[in-house]
Amino acid sequence: MPPSLEGNNNSNNTIAAAAAARGGGIEDKMTPVQSRVTVVGSGNWGSVAAKLIASNTLKLNAFHDEVSMWVFEEKLPSGEKLSEVINRTNENVKYLPGIKLGKNVVANPDLENAVKDANMLVFVTPHQFMEGICKRLVGKIRKDAEAISLIKGMEVKKEGPCMISSLITEHLGINCCVLMGANIANEIAVEKFSEATVGYRKNKEIADKWVQLFNTSYFMVSPVQDVEGVELCGTLKNVVAIAAGFVDGLDMGNNTKAAIMRIGLREMKAFSKLLFPSVKDSTFFESCGVAELITTCLGGRNRKCAEAFARNGGKRSFDELEAEMLQGQKLQGVSTAKEVYEVLSHRGWLELFPLFSTVHEICIGRLPPAAIVEYSEHTPKFSLVGGSARFF
Repeated sequence: MPPSLEGNNNSNNTIAAAAAARGGGIEDKMTPVQSRVTVVGSGNWGSVAAKLIASNTLKLNAFHDEVSMWVFEEKLPSGEKLSEVINRTNENVKYLPGIKLGKNVVANPDLENAVKDANMLVFVTPHQFMEGICKRLVGKIRKDAEAISLIKGMEVKKEGPCMISSLITEHLGINCCVLMGANIANEIAVEKFSEATVGYRKNKEIADKWVQLFNTSYFMVSPVQDVEGVELCGTLKNVVAIAAGFVDGLDMGNNTKAAIMRIGLREMKAFSKLLFPSVKDSTFFESCGVAELITTCLGGRNRKCAEAFARNGGKRSFDELEAEMLQGQKLQGVSTAKEVYEVLSHRGWLELFPLFSTVHEICIGRLPPAAIVEYSEHTPKFSLVGGSARFF
């Protein structure tokens, strides 16, 4: 196990050196008002998030230099533990090889220990693991903690869908913002220009603090007062990306793919507004909306695996393709399509969302991949008027 957050001499030396480089002593930053940040998750996107954050905590006096990153412990082929290799090499050799995270990033495989001192918690894990993580953290975090979710997905319960930000708030009793956008992690890791959107509820001040923590010269972040809209954009675009992958796998061409993306955006907007009438139309024109939909349908793991699924005629399962193609990363689109389908089925909305419904039915083998364009014979019987759904 790597050293605790307080006992890492190497990290303390790094902090002192960074402070000295700025012309001040380490005491300059050891003030009560400094925020401590923990990233809960260390996959591909989690590691990139830690890199972004770590570059800013060294520069900004509002934050403690050290960034703790909770690592789900794994044994590498070499026999070494992943967390120990990250701390030794400053690199997540499994999920983000070749990228230095920042020497002030400290990997910690002990979840409770990783979060105990943090008042800014960044959640970035596969969405299906979040309820278990939250249950483990009840009573283990600071009472003044703020959270932000970078997680794209939702939980479906008997009483209806539950957004991950709401799950965090309900279990931990803390406010939770969200960050979504046209963010393919590997491109951000090598500092190609990208944008993102922070969704917040009421407190613009905390939203601005999250923007300050993530924003860099190559990663531009803007706040929007619409948590549900931002989060649903990030969640639902993965379902559309699966559809786009089917189109690519069947060589249907760019015209068809553009049509799928447009219809997908329409269904994203309608579904979001049916669930949460407060969702703003303008949110779909932020980075979290149309921009994220475009980049995910052009690249990204969901499109990639769906293309392979279609090329194999649906004869190889997504579980098999995920294991083969993603090297430990998780697909979100297939599970999200299932969850969306459950909501649509329960509420009697299946005919209103033919694209979402068809994607799930293809994923489970009920329909062939080519059915992705056949659904268009059925016209959704709804319109959006004045920000709410109206049925015919």
